[in-house]
Amino acid sequence: EQRINNMNTKVCLILLAAVASLAYADERPTYSYQQPQNSYSPPQNTYQSPEESSEEVYSAPSEESYSASSEEKEEYGYGPAKYDFDWSVKDEYSGNDFGQEESRDGDRTDGSYYVHLPDGRLQKVTYYVDGDSGYVAEVTYEGEAQYPEESEESSESYKAPNPSYSAPSPSYSAPESEESEEAVVPSGRYGAPRN
Repeated sequence: EQRINNMNTKVCLILLAAVASLAYADERPTYSYQQPQNSYSPPQNTYQSPEESSEEVYSAPSEESYSASSEEKEEYGYGPAKYDFDWSVKDEYSGNDFGQEESRDGDRTDGSYYVHLPDGRLQKVTYYVDGDSGYVAEVTYEGEAQYPEESEESSESYKAPNPSYSAPSPSYSAPESEESEEAVVPSGRYGAPRN
């Protein structure tokens, strides 16, 4: 009987839960649309002219604050750039012959470089840079290109190489018998090596 009562109680609770869930399901949220309110207001003028402001006003540094004084220029070597240099390489054995020279005074740079070409000519490039004008170069050649004449002997003496490839020979050979191989089983102890 107690079993039946427990079962009836469970059935009643289940039915009560089902009714409650159905009642809750009927209540749906409602949504409505409302026209937005006009909340715009023009910005307020909060700007104060420098005369009215009590704050310190920024002013750009003067041109003098950027440049070094004449005493500093002399002490630290400031001022317009000025230099001269040249270098060259001439090696009779290899036939290398090239070099460069350049001078600069302020914004003006003049220079040249040269190289002896394999065909016997001298190639020379003369250039200058004046301020922001960019790199201006002129290329000249001295001499005539000379190529050695090909002799009949040199053209006939060339032969294509003979192929020297040969198939590899096998280097592995199978053991003669299985008796010749001995299995080494580790003993687990350290000992002198066996011969």
